[in-house]
Amino acid sequence: MTNTKTIALTSATLLFAFASAARAAEPYGNWLRPSTGSTVHFYNCGGKLCAKVVAVKDPARKSEIGKMIMHGATKAGDNKWQGDLTDAGTGKVYSGTVTVESADAMNLQGCIASILCQSETWTRTK
Repeated sequence: MTNTKTIALTSATLLFAFASAARAAEPYGNWLRPSTGSTVHFYNCGGKLCAKVVAVKDPARKSEIGKMIMHGATKAGDNKWQGDLTDAGTGKVYSGTVTVESADAMNLQGCIASILCQSETWTRTK
């Protein structure tokens, strides 16, 4: 293989790898919250990040289906969005951060007064 072909092949491979990594960093789609078994759909809403509960494992949580848990979070860095998170069960609102860790793992952190924080890693569902 000539030098030019090797460089072109290497460049194409790197471009594909970067494009795949960028797609992996997207929060859009359905994610499973492990502590409740609820499925939450994250989507683009006017260039911001929104999320709503679309399914629940526990029948006692059926009333949470359709509730918005995130309203217009803004991009705060690579793989990170910040905005208010609403607890679908209690209605309490927290300062939230969503960080996509990989194609199948996303961490949500909710804080009260920026000092009392709790986080949980969610997994992507099909």
